[in-house]
Amino acid sequence: MLVAMAGLPGAGKSAVAAALGRELRAPVLAVDAAEAAMWRSGIDATQRDGVGLAAYAVVHTAAAAALDAGHTVVVDAVNAVAPARDAWRGLAREHGVALRWIEVVCSDPMLHRARLEERGSRYAELAEPTWSQVQARVVEPWDDDRLVLDSVRPLAELLPEALRHVTGRHAGR
Repeated sequence: MLVAMAGLPGAGKSAVAAALGRELRAPVLAVDAAEAAMWRSGIDATQRDGVGLAAYAVVHTAAAAALDAGHTVVVDAVNAVAPARDAWRGLAREHGVALRWIEVVCSDPMLHRARLEERGSRYAELAEPTWSQVQARVVEPWDDDRLVLDSVRPLAELLPEALRHVTGRHAGR
């Protein structure tokens, strides 16, 4: 199975992805981690515009290899636009696996902003977006069935819901 996370930076999707990955014993492949590794490897700053897209491609390739090996994969990415979502749909189709979408939102703008500003830089090489950059992000409309989780609720409540969505079972089983 391919589980594709979606949501704005700071909304809480990485926390849900990590917990879900632990529960499913599945690798969590994060686009931000791939992008940070690319910067760490010495990608030239003049190539900044293409690095984010390239990071999606790196995670796509790693996910394909894991799916080939028979593993469930959790992808941690913003997935705000149709081309990103199309790539995961195509990957699931190519590998004959189910695709489960989970979108994480934070309905409290003050909490969302505080989380974004308090989390600091998770990767030294990757600048975290500002609150104004997050607010300016365009999230294209969805056509896919997806579970929408509001991260104002505690992770302990969100995880069982996410697990039911992807497997039909409860956490801890």
